[in-house]
Amino acid sequence: MSKRDYYEVLGIERTATEIEIKKAYRQKALKYHPDKNPGDSEAEEKFKEAAEAYEILGNPEKKSRYDRFGHAGVSGAAGNGGYHHMSMDDIFSQFGDIFGGAFGGGFGGGFGGGGRRRRVNRGSNIRVRVKLSLEEIAHGVEKKIKVTKYIPCKVCNGSGAKSGSSYSTCQTCHGTGHVTRVTNTFLGQMQTSSTCPSCGGEGQTIQTKCNECSGNGIVRDEEVITIKIPAGVEEGMQMSVSGKGNAGARNGIPGDLLVLIEEEENKNFERDGINLLHDTYISFSDAALGATIEVPTIDGKAKIKIAPGTPGGKVLRLKGKGLPDLNTHHRGDLLVNINVWTPKDLTKEERRILEKLNESPNFKPNPSGKDKSFFARMKEVFS
Repeated sequence: MSKRDYYEVLGIERTATEIEIKKAYRQKALKYHPDKNPGDSEAEEKFKEAAEAYEILGNPEKKSRYDRFGHAGVSGAAGNGGYHHMSMDDIFSQFGDIFGGAFGGGFGGGFGGGGRRRRVNRGSNIRVRVKLSLEEIAHGVEKKIKVTKYIPCKVCNGSGAKSGSSYSTCQTCHGTGHVTRVTNTFLGQMQTSSTCPSCGGEGQTIQTKCNECSGNGIVRDEEVITIKIPAGVEEGMQMSVSGKGNAGARNGIPGDLLVLIEEEENKNFERDGINLLHDTYISFSDAALGATIEVPTIDGKAKIKIAPGTPGGKVLRLKGKGLPDLNTHHRGDLLVNINVWTPKDLTKEERRILEKLNESPNFKPNPSGKDKSFFARMKEVFS
């Protein structure tokens, strides 16, 4: 199922400011919040959908990629992104501060609950570079890459606790994840809240730590990740694969895998947006008499006709033989630049024939003739 436009999800214009985006998300999230819509699965889906939209539009870097490349720029691996992978814990841990004092002053163990929500660890993002050939860019490709990253510890299943041990409520913060201090000042009493120093904001402490991961719940290892890259990507484009970055400590939220696209050089083509440029060479006689020649395309080969009297520098356009547009799937064109090959080493007989031909008026340059100038031909091609 195709995703809705993120701006449409939040009900805002593409020119919306950061403040307007945040305000729109808060309104949507409060409207579809599970506490206000108990047992309503449709409202829960809309709540998650709004969270995904804000995750992208509320981040300047992700918003820029989305504005340029659409959904493919921020969730390029089909099936790996989307709000369906986000749990309520993910959403509240990332955006809980936006709700302010709504629903009892924050989020506790459930959706309602009073008190401030405990901190959830989030893994860091990983950035990798993937080189693609023009053929792969033209058709899309599935790549398998090996990444060294933090993964959940297999011994303790990511909990950080030794087998047979468990978590206990932090005695310093009594499970809230934060401590409140009241100090007397000349202005009266001032109350401040900060992350609990004993549990790091998690609200729980491990009784006996896992020996394999030293209580962190994560270890370094290698993982092979499959990335589906859509057709039409460009050099410098960055795709985001949600949840494939470093694992979060003690069953926290994983980070994202950021994939930077690099294009390999191609011996036959140069890229100009969705168009491809190709230089081909023909003999002097083919240019004068006309011919049918074969040129490479991104999908194989194609035959083109050279009209008699074709000048060097003429550009022939092959419609739809370029690259697909990432968002519209419209294909660009292949522009073939005709170069007339001038031989350097001539036999005596060849020289004699050319000298004879050179006496003919048809072989004399005629700038005022029917042939258009180079600039006029270029204007025709790119108009």
